[in-house]
Amino acid sequence: MTRLLRLPWLLIVLLLVAGCGQAPPPGGAASGVGGTIRVFAAASLTRSFTTLAHDFERQHPGSTVELSFGGSSDLAEQIDNGAPADVFASASPVNMRQVVRAGNARRPRPFARNTMEIAVPPDNPGHVHGLDDLARDGVKVALCQPQVPCGSVAREVFARAGISVHPVTEEVDVTSVLTKVAIGEVDAGLVYVTDVRSAGGQVHGIPVPAAVNASTTYPIAATSGSGNPATARAFVALVLSGRGQRVLARDGFGSA
Repeated sequence: MTRLLRLPWLLIVLLLVAGCGQAPPPGGAASGVGGTIRVFAAASLTRSFTTLAHDFERQHPGSTVELSFGGSSDLAEQIDNGAPADVFASASPVNMRQVVRAGNARRPRPFARNTMEIAVPPDNPGHVHGLDDLARDGVKVALCQPQVPCGSVAREVFARAGISVHPVTEEVDVTSVLTKVAIGEVDAGLVYVTDVRSAGGQVHGIPVPAAVNASTTYPIAATSGSGNPATARAFVALVLSGRGQRVLARDGFGSA
């Protein structure tokens, strides 16, 4: 009788010991994924990367993704000046190459592509219906600064179309251009297709003819100075994964 009473407790002890030796679930401590990472990303990625950051934190309990959005040229400069970034996602290979040449990132991977579209206020006060209207006298146009990817790509569009556009304002990133359009400070802005989509009813989009449109490719990399390299690499992997590509496609990005 005594032996029969003791047997269940012995089994319980053995099961507990065996359980202590089991490997933790994927994404747990054994993988090194956890803690905080800081992701510097082009402003046009705001919607997609906010979604993916939430996905990442759900997949990896105990992890935190801090997002910093802005113009790619400004973000690259911040990284090269020692800003504590773990991941850099640029709207142009040019700005990524700058960071790589400085030794602050390695092996960038392309993950998305974007093209340009005209954005106007919903009531279209400037009567803008195509690219040529952006060069018309009296039409107030906002563009990104020339060193910012959305600015350089916009000027490539104008060169292909053979028109000269003189903006009334040059903004630090595409979000700022879109804001100027949405609040009616300007008659039009040349932004990315994805930005028009994310703005919803705040702006109206006018397509740029494919024959003169231009695109930019987005690269991503973990930074060389990351204090949390395993988690940084895991976030990059999510962006490159099928899930990441579906989120980007939903928001209007093309494949790289």
